[in-house]
Amino acid sequence: MTVYFIGAGPGAADLITVRGARVLAASPVCLYAGSLVPRELLAECPPGARLVDTAQLDLDQITAELVRAHEEGHDVARLHSGDPSVFSAVAEQMRRLDAAGVPYEVVPGVPAFAAAAAALKRELTVPTVGQTVILTRIAQQATAMPDGEDLATLGRSGALIVLHLAARYVDRVVDELLPHYGADCPAAVVAYASRPDELVLRGTLDEIAAKVKEAGVLRTAVIMVGRTLAAEHFRDSHLYSPDRDRHTC
Repeated sequence: MTVYFIGAGPGAADLITVRGARVLAASPVCLYAGSLVPRELLAECPPGARLVDTAQLDLDQITAELVRAHEEGHDVARLHSGDPSVFSAVAEQMRRLDAAGVPYEVVPGVPAFAAAAAALKRELTVPTVGQTVILTRIAQQATAMPDGEDLATLGRSGALIVLHLAARYVDRVVDELLPHYGADCPAAVVAYASRPDELVLRGTLDEIAAKVKEAGVLRTAVIMVGRTLAAEHFRDSHLYSPDRDRHTC
């Protein structure tokens, strides 16, 4: 058997990948985060599948479910919101499975920041304006940030910065980024990206906090700050330039 860590996407049920849906439909056991994964996806599970909502389970209990399925010879679809590669808490589950000798694979999904960019109708990398995207979060009581990864340090780059799990602390975000990006820097917050209740807030860095508070956004949101969010006057990409030599690799 195999445990499949599947990126279920940012919220819309139809944003799971074809591979993810195929694995889900063939797995007799499915563990999912009920507070984040759309319930419609569970309809893809085979009839009689064992469905386990992990929202109230700790790591030991989740591991026990995965090991149990392994011992019974069942494949497991382990659904995670977004993409397993960022802020998914998959790493510690993999470590436990390695220790238990349980095989696993990872099926990538659509990350929240990509869905947010789609909602904003923006490319996050724009020629001559910005070619770097930083995905990060801020220190909270539960988990500190490693040395050198605090928001003030990262902000010195001036690159487009994407913050997960930070809407509740938007004032801190603004205070730490203002010295590096300036009050007029474009900023946006996308809550519940790709879902029916998706909410898009746009503004400048000095006004985005007030908009977030007025809208009552506290969670399931992505904060973006950077010049590419409003770039209009930039050079066309060399990729499609008529001056490009298309006969060379």
